[in-house]
Amino acid sequence: MKLWFFVFTLLPLLGCIYVGWHIWRILPLANIYKFFIIALMFGCFSLLFVNFSLGLERFPLPVARVMYAIGTSSIFILLYLVMLFLVLDLGRLVRLIPSSFLHHSAVGSWTVLGIMVALFVYGNLHYYNKVRQPLELTSSKPLAKPVKMVLLSDLHLGYHNTRADFEKWVKLINDEKPDLVLMAGDIIDISHKPVMEENMAEVFRMIQAPVYTCLGNHDYYAGEPQSEQFIKESGIHLLRDQSITLPNGITIIGRDDRTNMRRKSVKDLTKEADMSKFTILLDHQPYHLEDAERYGVDFQFSGHTHYGQVWPISWIEDRMYEDAFGPLQKGNTHYYVSSGIGIWGGKFRIGTHSEYVVLTLK
Repeated sequence: MKLWFFVFTLLPLLGCIYVGWHIWRILPLANIYKFFIIALMFGCFSLLFVNFSLGLERFPLPVARVMYAIGTSSIFILLYLVMLFLVLDLGRLVRLIPSSFLHHSAVGSWTVLGIMVALFVYGNLHYYNKVRQPLELTSSKPLAKPVKMVLLSDLHLGYHNTRADFEKWVKLINDEKPDLVLMAGDIIDISHKPVMEENMAEVFRMIQAPVYTCLGNHDYYAGEPQSEQFIKESGIHLLRDQSITLPNGITIIGRDDRTNMRRKSVKDLTKEADMSKFTILLDHQPYHLEDAERYGVDFQFSGHTHYGQVWPISWIEDRMYEDAFGPLQKGNTHYYVSSGIGIWGGKFRIGTHSEYVVLTLK
């Protein structure tokens, strides 16, 4: 708990102080205008905590969307402002950048603003570019015929990923003409209000293939009973510590999210499943990957990491997880950890991408 408090409260506060001090020094404006700009920035950042403490459900949907976008975007903007000013400070210390560039400087102010605007416009546009990631596996177990699947994780439908966004994703899915669609959790972001008001269940029913999913941690945060009800209304087959064997010769195991401390182990789930068929494990969070290998799972699909969403968080996740993103093989077991088709918070991808995986199983 102390670590999480440090990471999510103390570090951002220190970052705000550091950035605020630099902005006060660099702006070539009267103090009253500096005060107003810094107060506005602090207000935008504090909105992140206001949103979670008060709850966005009490506000009209358009207002809640603006509050969510400003609050969650601020954390990413703060991160890059801290990094930019650290680079400028280092340049000043080694005398590559004159001190005047960072003090009461119109050139310095416009340079910082230009870099930040260019970076986040790129990050936003890059987010909307959904990358098609092909993947091909060969089964040593009998299949009636080759099977084409679309794999998705981390949709995070809600205040920021809207029905209009989701309809575009469904078109991408249907254009593939898959036999099967598998989702690795986090269908809903933090609230059911926007998905219910926009009737996103109707959009799910437009998918022209059977859909199977497990729950993710955000499906729990939004309210697990409501998430389960929404998923059923959407025509999705929810597997909660359950398995199913399909006529095409594939067994799907859906493991409940680790938010549920009483979920079944991979060992117990494989005992209950038909492991003579090609077995796919859906497990939202990619921890303890060795369990799938130990108990004979052929392929595990996970999400959760978003691969950090932005660099350099992706570098940190590479050290946190055995596989933070992409394919991995351990023994005879194949894995794929997706960066997700959606995103949490501000719609920015910098140094990472949003994706959907097209798996052909032969």
